[in-house]
Amino acid sequence: MSRTETTTDFTDATVSGDIAGSEILVDHVTKRYPGARKAAVDHLTLEIPAGEIVTLVGPSGCGKTTTLKMINRLIEPTRGRIVIGGDDVTKMNGDKLRRRIGYVIQGGGLFPHMSVAANIAVVPKMLHWSRPKITERVDELLDLVSLDPDTYRNRYPGELSGGQQQRVGVARALAADPPVLLMDEPFGAVDPLTRQRLQDELLRIQGQLNKTIVVVTHDFEEAMKLGDWTAVFSEGANVVQYDSPEHILAQPANEFVEGFIGEGAGLKQLNLSRVREVELWPAVTCSPGEPTADVLRRMDEAGHHEHAVVLDAKRRPLRWPSAKQLRQMETVPAGWLADLPVVSQKSTLTDALNTMLVSTTGAALVTGVGDAFAGVITVEIIMDTITRAQREAEADYDTPTGENEEVAAQAGDEEPDLVGEADE
Repeated sequence: MSRTETTTDFTDATVSGDIAGSEILVDHVTKRYPGARKAAVDHLTLEIPAGEIVTLVGPSGCGKTTTLKMINRLIEPTRGRIVIGGDDVTKMNGDKLRRRIGYVIQGGGLFPHMSVAANIAVVPKMLHWSRPKITERVDELLDLVSLDPDTYRNRYPGELSGGQQQRVGVARALAADPPVLLMDEPFGAVDPLTRQRLQDELLRIQGQLNKTIVVVTHDFEEAMKLGDWTAVFSEGANVVQYDSPEHILAQPANEFVEGFIGEGAGLKQLNLSRVREVELWPAVTCSPGEPTADVLRRMDEAGHHEHAVVLDAKRRPLRWPSAKQLRQMETVPAGWLADLPVVSQKSTLTDALNTMLVSTTGAALVTGVGDAFAGVITVEIIMDTITRAQREAEADYDTPTGENEEVAAQAGDEEPDLVGEADE
């Protein structure tokens, strides 16, 4: 990975804009605490590309959080240098530096006595932004993290769920439009379903903003899902392997990395495949208040459709009633069901499988841009994807050489498209 030579101004206050990520270079950095027998971080060199997500994973006490905190100098390195966007930040004023770097901790770390809007506005106020600009930025960020500004700006943290608090924490970290976002176990305090949705939100936001994001996590599957690159640390922040998630799963550097991967490496490959990469089943859709007789007729005409998807005016899923339920009603019901099995196109196939396994339908609804309905994903689609991936892996492993290559190529051309067959 080559270094870029962009320079970021960490001192002058700026209003929100389109500031993309900056490269980070951790250059021979050591952190040794007084009286400690070993260094917490020992001569670490790590290059983090601009505009990408790098995840740091390793056993407890290996130095990953210390590394993260040295980037924004919450912890001062004993020796070495840290360069962001071409600037050696170890020579800068620490307070000014931290105002230019977003920082997210577990649980959001919100000030309980301050409203959501006031929490988000902390850094912009320090940077002396105008009041109208701060108000505009707060609403912009609440919308970005999928929280309605009119509903949430004046609430207090104690009135929010854990997932909502974490979203506000991300919004606050992005308030001054920093090029770098540091996240320390950001989703570790929420339930698995909320964690999945927050991970999807982070990927969606990153798709729009292209920040440089460093995430510390103890969850290897989360590291694989979020990271463009993943660094596996051992004691002393020794980098055992720094590679793409695909290469780490396919070619672990040694037994230490294999231990992190654990059993079922094949299934973990589902963390690298997104819902958007498979063909979805269509569905019969309807609107609240529509006569159920009309919906049932469309379901009969479509064939093999036992459920209809109720969409609002923006085509967002509200309900997923069965034909049996619709026959007991005269009109399609309104209102949103909280336990609706929904995944986004950015979700991994693992997320989709987990969601649909707890659904009575054995399937899940898929949403795209603006949470608009995109189709239905089923267990069959995922199983066909797994089967196809296994066959491709076996073919790569068993590829003959020399005179048999032509025969192998012809056999490969005849392999059926299992996902396509399932969709038919």
